[in-house]
Amino acid sequence: MTNDKRRASGAAPKGGRSLGREIAFQVLFGRPFLPAEEGVRLIRAFDQAASVASESEKGRDFARELVLGVSAKQAELDEVITRFSQNWKISRIARVELAILRLALYEMLFTDMPLKAAINEAIELSKRFGDENSRNFINGILDAAAKAVSRGELGQAKQF
Repeated sequence: MTNDKRRASGAAPKGGRSLGREIAFQVLFGRPFLPAEEGVRLIRAFDQAASVASESEKGRDFARELVLGVSAKQAELDEVITRFSQNWKISRIARVELAILRLALYEMLFTDMPLKAAINEAIELSKRFGDENSRNFINGILDAAAKAVSRGELGQAKQF
């Protein structure tokens, strides 16, 4: 949704990072439906996405950074998801929740984003794109991961 459409609908315009995160989620969600995209091909697919072309440059750049980061660290992110999902295999997690979890965990583990802010942003995405169970499922996994991060168990320590 462009900022003009948001204003017309009464929704507040999103900032560059929130908008970029939403775009990154959409690209990450859609990626499994496409043939395997790596490196330059992933960037090309990203840049050609209709939603990306119409948004702000700052949001687009941040989204690109997130998509490339999640793609590069996906195996590590999936290990963390598996560790804290309690008997849920990656293949059984709904695609919406999986994309949100990967995105949030990437921000928690590999950026300077505060843990609580990453969880809050993930919850907002789950409210918009998930079902009524998404929020609790995502919150449970991210809360457990955040506690592990704050104890230094996942390669870095941040305050929770």
